[in-house]
Amino acid sequence: MNFLPTDIERYAEDHTSPESDLLARINRDTYVKHIAPRMLSGHLQGRVLSMLTHMIKPRRVLEVGAYTGYSALCIAEGLADGGKLTTIEANEELKHVLEEYFFQSPYSNSIELIIGDAKEVIPTLDELFDLVFIDADKYNYPLYYELLIDKIPAGGYIIADNVLWSGKVVADVAHNDYEAKAILEFNAKVQADDRVENVLLPVRDGLMILRKK
Repeated sequence: MNFLPTDIERYAEDHTSPESDLLARINRDTYVKHIAPRMLSGHLQGRVLSMLTHMIKPRRVLEVGAYTGYSALCIAEGLADGGKLTTIEANEELKHVLEEYFFQSPYSNSIELIIGDAKEVIPTLDELFDLVFIDADKYNYPLYYELLIDKIPAGGYIIADNVLWSGKVVADVAHNDYEAKAILEFNAKVQADDRVENVLLPVRDGLMILRKK
């Protein structure tokens, strides 16, 4: 997942603003208590998400895939005054974990948690979002894009995580590697869509950032 040499990555983190005490605890807890802790955004990517959100100053944000809440709290740091972040998580077992972390944060009143299948939830959301962060099941990335692109106004943003998929996007993909195939399809779909401008940043496992024209 990490493409930079370890010493360069450590140097980058050492010269990046620190995460909060709560975020550091979520980081530790996730690695100790949860399956697949690599799904956590982590320090460097979390600060990137916070910085981008501070730049955009969105009023309405949608996150698809909350996991243990690290990325949601990073994004919430840059909400406009009175802004709101809605995050969708499919794993019901994470509900109490997320609620506890959100409650302990300064942003508890700005975050709405929805437990459910994003494919079913997204069509019920009758509003526009200034920013969407996609970090859920990779198999459905192309579908999420189709469901969300019309919920983004002109000048709105979508950020998608894991778009380099541990380097598999430039390797021979096995015929049954459906997640890698879905990421390739998503990246190609974004690149070919003349409704958006996009840049793929090789940060951690890759962030696709697109702005709707």
